[in-house]
Amino acid sequence: MKSNHDRLRDIFARLDSLDYVRPEQIPNINLYMDQVTTFMDENLEKSKRYPDDKVLTKTMINNYAKNDLLPPPIKKKYTREHMLLLIYIYYFKNMLSFNDIAALFSPITEGHFMDSSGLSLQDIYEQIFSLEKEQMKRLKEDLIRKYRNVQDMFPDQDEEDRSYLQLFAFICELGFDVYLKKQAMEMLIDQIREEHPAESKKKKP
Repeated sequence: MKSNHDRLRDIFARLDSLDYVRPEQIPNINLYMDQVTTFMDENLEKSKRYPDDKVLTKTMINNYAKNDLLPPPIKKKYTREHMLLLIYIYYFKNMLSFNDIAALFSPITEGHFMDSSGLSLQDIYEQIFSLEKEQMKRLKEDLIRKYRNVQDMFPDQDEEDRSYLQLFAFICELGFDVYLKKQAMEMLIDQIREEHPAESKKKKP
């Protein structure tokens, strides 16, 4: 059985293997749906939990369009702006409902999708993901703090049970952190709904 220290080291190794899709990786030509799913699967492969998992499928794309997360394709082709939105959806879909993502995206798609006169979706994407290195550093520091917080817990248990209970406590700490951040995200999205009622086409969940 792995020690909890080894587990933490494995987490760091996995985090270090992850990377985001850079705008220059996205083709400059519009893509058909099959090309979109292939591109996403290849470029986000390391983020998959299991090798057989699909990053994106045709059904997923159709569902995103049906639920107003994604503007319709142009002559059955998807632009760079579509690709950027699909990347955002990939990260948000396990944390937020479709309705929440649609409300979050509405001001972006209304004001910046296929708009060459001002701030483009690519400009927004680049600025947001420029924070990635600093965010990763803070995340690792937080993981170490949470890991250390549980190391003195359950001192009276035998070694195997103590190791599991400390691991359980560590996972609970991570889960509570996710829960609180999800609450904050949902609150902010509700505020977006109130401030942009004309842009938010979906009803509250």
